Amino acid sequence: MSETMENREFTMDDYLAMLRRRIKVILIPALVAPLAGFLVSYFFAAKYTSNSLVLVVGQKVPEGIVQSVVTEDLAQRIATLQQQVLSQERLQPMVERLGLAKPGEDADEAIEIIRNNMTVEPVITDLSQIGSSGKKKPGQSSPVPGFTVGYTARSARRAQLICNELTSLLLTENLRSREDVARGTTDFLSKQVEDTKRNLDELDSKLADFKKQYMGQLPGDEDNNLKILMGLNSQLEANTQTLSRAQQDKAYTEAQLAQQLTAWKNSLSSNNPQTLQQQLSQLQSQLVDLQARYTDDHPDVIKTKADIAQVKKRLAEAAVPSKDTDTAADKGPGSEPPELRQLRLQVHQYEDLIVQGTRDQKRLTDEIAVYQGRVSLSPAIEEQYKQMARNYENTQKVYQDLLADKSKSDIALKMEQQQEGEQMRMLNPANLPDLPSFPNRLLFAGAGLGAGLALGCTLALWLEFRDTSIRTQADAEAALDLPMLVAVPWVAETVLENSNGNGNFWSRKKHEQGKEAVGKR
Repeated sequence: MSETMENREFTMDDYLAMLRRRIKVILIPALVAPLAGFLVSYFFAAKYTSNSLVLVVGQKVPEGIVQSVVTEDLAQRIATLQQQVLSQERLQPMVERLGLAKPGEDADEAIEIIRNNMTVEPVITDLSQIGSSGKKKPGQSSPVPGFTVGYTARSARRAQLICNELTSLLLTENLRSREDVARGTTDFLSKQVEDTKRNLDELDSKLADFKKQYMGQLPGDEDNNLKILMGLNSQLEANTQTLSRAQQDKAYTEAQLAQQLTAWKNSLSSNNPQTLQQQLSQLQSQLVDLQARYTDDHPDVIKTKADIAQVKKRLAEAAVPSKDTDTAADKGPGSEPPELRQLRLQVHQYEDLIVQGTRDQKRLTDEIAVYQGRVSLSPAIEEQYKQMARNYENTQKVYQDLLADKSKSDIALKMEQQQEGEQMRMLNPANLPDLPSFPNRLLFAGAGLGAGLALGCTLALWLEFRDTSIRTQADAEAALDLPMLVAVPWVAETVLENSNGNGNFWSRKKHEQGKEAVGKR
């Protein structure tokens, strides 16, 4: 029939006819295979699974007042706790204490068996969180209120014992890890506070030294420096005018003093005997010359003789007070007239005024140079000061924030030490399993049923494809590759028809078997 099937198209009636023909081939494996699968399950060693339920209780203090330093996602934290519990350091004491290693078995092998048979499954109550990451949003309760710890062993008692021990280790490890995280956070913040405080003190010292070094040139002093500079310029201008006026007055007074001093000296020199003697000698020499040229009646000779007589008279009058005059001349300015002394005093006062004005002028010039330097350097110094002040303010803000964080961390550490934070409590201890979790005999039977159906269908198809019988008109046309002129139906006494002219399922099956026999002949 394989060639026949290749040359025609099948209808639903053809498939139903195949099913009726091969129903026994399909049903026999489908009924025998589940029984075989059920019997095979007894060849496997039974394993029992004990489970304990751990409830996650939120912290007693509201998070708005004290915020926990443990921010790790609960599901991730459970996975971390599982890895810590399954470490060599944690399982080695438990294996030795409970004697879980069999005689001749190494402790490492027992630890590896525990690792392979322990399971931790979260309990999700919020259906909207199923399939999501399970992360908690702000103000939202955790979608994982707890988790189950399971352990599988060949003995129900052994599974219960190890499950209880593993659950206790999880709870203990959770308390220790939370306290370690809080203490580590506090220690880290304490070190950061110390370092920031040291840095802040250094910046404060540098800022104080900078203020001391550039006193008067800091931001805010520029306007004051400009006002002082304007005042100093005004003072310098007034001082220059006063100094110029004092120099003019001194020159004028010195000129008056020189004139009056000359006049006073001339008055003193006119009555001096020595001067008179010199004049007498000059006049006598002049008279000798005149007498050599002229007679005694010559007017010049007469006038010269009269002058000689006058000088001799004055010389005779000056002979007595000559000592007083010499003494007065030796005393110098002290015997000068009051007018001369007053002029000398004025000249001295003007000199003092000029010296003081020159000193003030130099001082004002130096101060003006200082303030001009301050004004010119003010932008650069202001930039440096602002940068130092900005660094100081930022460091101070960081220091204040660290102090606040450290205070919160200290409170969180105390909360964890007093077990007021989030805790894990064993809600249901490990149960003693009554039935083995493996093998599942119904599952084995179901697998046998599926395998039997697959085997039966495969055999049925294989038999159909190997069958070469011609059963219908379509089979004949496909086999002969010729059109059919007439078809005579098969009539048998055993075919019972219903009111519609169709027999039941089994009657139709016998009818087809009879037709198959004729076709083969």
